[in-house]
Amino acid sequence: QLHLVESGGGSVQAGGSLILSCSAQMSRFERYTFHWVRQAPGEERDWVASIHRNGMIRYSDLVNGRFTISRDNTKNMVYLQMMSLKPEDTAVYYCGAQDGGAPDWGQGTQVTVSS
Repeated sequence: QLHLVESGGGSVQAGGSLILSCSAQMSRFERYTFHWVRQAPGEERDWVASIHRNGMIRYSDLVNGRFTISRDNTKNMVYLQMMSLKPEDTAVYYCGAQDGGAPDWGQGTQVTVSS
């Protein structure tokens, strides 16, 4: 059974930083590709970043250069370091794990950026 728990969200002012964490309770963590997506009120979920099991990383153009995704295969943890935050980054952020099929998602953590 796969279980993902996000943490680290909060309220910051524009220009601030946050680090989101995703704790993944699963076996064979290293087999999975992990994603971060976000959903603002009244909006659809938007993809933010992914880190493949082989270490390859991709970012949305909206966050490229400001956000950094990483993983620690020894701790079953995935991180999203967010810098230079903007009010439009306000959303619930979800961590997802994928191994060939559809991703499984956590419950999300709220990030609020005030101007």
